[in-house]
Amino acid sequence: MPKVGLLVGSKSDLPLIKKCEDVLASYTIDYELRVLSAHRTPAETADFAENAKDRGFDLIIAGAGMSAHLAGVIAAHTTIPVIGIPIKSGMLDGLDALLSTVQMPGGIPVATVAVNGAENAAHLAAQVLSLKYPELELKIKETRKQMREKVLSA
Repeated sequence: MPKVGLLVGSKSDLPLIKKCEDVLASYTIDYELRVLSAHRTPAETADFAENAKDRGFDLIIAGAGMSAHLAGVIAAHTTIPVIGIPIKSGMLDGLDALLSTVQMPGGIPVATVAVNGAENAAHLAAQVLSLKYPELELKIKETRKQMREKVLSA
């Protein structure tokens, strides 16, 4: 069964991340949700990332606002794929978080979704994981069929 580490930098990010949890659950993707900060809990964050593969995680989704270094710090400490969710907060309405997440140095990539794009982070995770877990591809196709039918029925 696929397993995702789902991290947020602050307790205040939990309501947004609910959309991600719902999509992961719809694909029957197991996940572990943690609040870890790149700046306030750097040792614990590094430890989580360094041991993620050994703990059975296939991918990590990390959401953070403002300086938004969480996904980048995670990516620097693991070789499994990392998806970053820039979270809207502060004076710049998420632009600061977007730039901090997407502008990673060469060799330490973070796949990045839109500001507050928690739902798409989970869909992207399912697509990546479908390469290892082919049963997910059928669920993705079914989800897209349902999306299509919903639009056409409107």
